[in-house]
Amino acid sequence: MRIALFEPEIAGNVGNVMRLGACMGAGIDLIEPLGFSWDDRRVRRAAMDYIDHVEIIRHADFSAFRKARAGARIVLFTTRAAQSSYDFSYRSDDVLLFGKESAGVTDAVRAVVDASVRLPMRAEVRSLNLATSAGMALGEALRQTQGLPG
Repeated sequence: MRIALFEPEIAGNVGNVMRLGACMGAGIDLIEPLGFSWDDRRVRRAAMDYIDHVEIIRHADFSAFRKARAGARIVLFTTRAAQSSYDFSYRSDDVLLFGKESAGVTDAVRAVVDASVRLPMRAEVRSLNLATSAGMALGEALRQTQGLPG
């Protein structure tokens, strides 16, 4: 299972997602452009030494990402979806896609993903933090597929 971040803007979020991937055994796909410099020390500070324990692949754009992940099911997490992420049946080779912090994904990306799901939350709030969302999503997906680390 993999986590893909579409044009992430905040280095600390990316670092935290990399740490999540390292701890849970999930690879990370970063879809450029990034909203920060890749050598940004904030990424390493958030990821700490876990950065050495996760596979990170950077893609020039969404098209390059799709080509690299051809055959994998791409599951978009979005506040625009109707289906709860907890009522979705995950597969062990799914790629869990999250949009950029300020705007999510483009309509063009939304149109080509294989599935869209929503993390349940209270109606009076807008969205969860990116790293928190990735953690909740990955935990449920790995639980369903019996992929949680020992």
